[in-house]
Amino acid sequence: MKEKESSQVTRLLPKRQKGLKRLIFSRIGFFILLILVQVGLVFLAYNFFSAIPYFQVFRVIFLVIMLLYLINTDMDSSAKLTWCGLFMFIPIPTALFLLFTQLDVGHREEKRRLAELVKGSRKLIKQDPMTVVNQEVIDSGTADLSYYLNRTGRFPIFENTQVKFFPLGEDKFNAMIPQLKAAEKFIFLEYFIIDEGLMWGSILNILIDKAAHGVDVRVMFDGMCEISTLSHEYPQLLEKHGIKCKSFSRLRPFISTSYNNRDHRKILVIDGKVAFNGGVNLGDEYINRIERFGHWKDTAVMLKGSAVQSFTLMFLQMWNMTEAEPKWDECQISYPSEKTDGFVMPYCTQPLDGERVGECVYVDILYRSISYVHIMTPYLILDNELEAALKYAAKRGVEVKIILPGIPDKKAAYSLAKTHYKSLTKAGVKIYEYTPGFVHAKVVVSDNAKAVVGTINFDYRSLYHHFECATYLYRTSCISEIEWDFQETLKKCRLVTPEVIEKEKLPMKIAGRILKLFAPLM
Repeated sequence: MKEKESSQVTRLLPKRQKGLKRLIFSRIGFFILLILVQVGLVFLAYNFFSAIPYFQVFRVIFLVIMLLYLINTDMDSSAKLTWCGLFMFIPIPTALFLLFTQLDVGHREEKRRLAELVKGSRKLIKQDPMTVVNQEVIDSGTADLSYYLNRTGRFPIFENTQVKFFPLGEDKFNAMIPQLKAAEKFIFLEYFIIDEGLMWGSILNILIDKAAHGVDVRVMFDGMCEISTLSHEYPQLLEKHGIKCKSFSRLRPFISTSYNNRDHRKILVIDGKVAFNGGVNLGDEYINRIERFGHWKDTAVMLKGSAVQSFTLMFLQMWNMTEAEPKWDECQISYPSEKTDGFVMPYCTQPLDGERVGECVYVDILYRSISYVHIMTPYLILDNELEAALKYAAKRGVEVKIILPGIPDKKAAYSLAKTHYKSLTKAGVKIYEYTPGFVHAKVVVSDNAKAVVGTINFDYRSLYHHFECATYLYRTSCISEIEWDFQETLKKCRLVTPEVIEKEKLPMKIAGRILKLFAPLM
């Protein structure tokens, strides 16, 4: 049955051949070779200058300056500790790498351009003043959060938006298909991962048909797909079918800090009427058509109504980064309202503005929680602030429960997560592992009143380095469904007890403690 279905979907690429020979002689192999050559040249230059008189004096002065610079930066204290540890073992490479990252090599123009686009598009979405003065919104602290989010970007809080929650990736996929088929004006897709198979092939069939009938179809995926799932020429292949396509931060053979900032967002907007958001990428493992790391647990939401406008703007801000003349026409259309209960606030994060928006939202929920905070996340690599917020909530009597994968996709991240277990459980946080497989959901739900569903993990990469997005919900009817899904998922989990932590395999413990030194850089 699966083979029959797969044969009916569009593929633009031949099936990938695996093997070391393919990697070595591919474009990616050439890319890696050139990067290694650049690194080698740096070390050759260092060895050359080492022979010059008084170089050692300069070396000591340089190290002292860089160490003083590090201590006085606005960097998170956990990251400072990591850098200081590296200074102890490999001082010169660490100092050079720190200088390289702080100079924003290959990054400055991107930062300037995005700041310009965010500033220039702030007035395109208006905040309804009556919504933020709603007494319920004020009393819950949601108005304060909205004020903060509107300072960092333009993220109004909306009424009149219906929200449907999907507890699995396949549920989202089944809802996407009819919405895509109904598109009349435009379809915008922005995804971290696109991989050919049943899911993407089924969607691509519709996109090709819609583009042929005059619908404005745009696709954007992260440049890392060129290593893992798609070819370098994939945008050109889509454009042959009338689909506009871009690869965000494409891999180029020069060393740049921009490679650290990936587009981790998952956004689909259709006609300004419907938007999808959540953890589900466009690949068959996300809908359990193929098995990777056991059963794949993911979540998503579908929005209909005024709040869709925010996701349209998020997409266009990223799309316009490489446009000579930015256009915002789709933000100017009339957005339909849907009478419903509760409030919806889509928001995004970007690593170039110095703000940790994703973390601030999570911390705000933890500090304002009264009864419970329930969390699903694939990774748990915490900085001091977020760990302190989790422990403080538990210590003041809030029920804090975290569901993590039982089968990890990355052993390094899994071992790092376990380094937090003892400290968190001692404070009263309850940690569970999903025994059927891998949890990729990024969900927070609290007090039957607040929830976040989006792309933001509880780890350094999501909170500090990636472009992310999420949907904040307050008093919407689907919050009860999100909590119900958490409780149902909990039934398939094992509780992490002090005995379980104590009996953890020694190699896992050692790996976690060693890797913790590098956690802010991972």
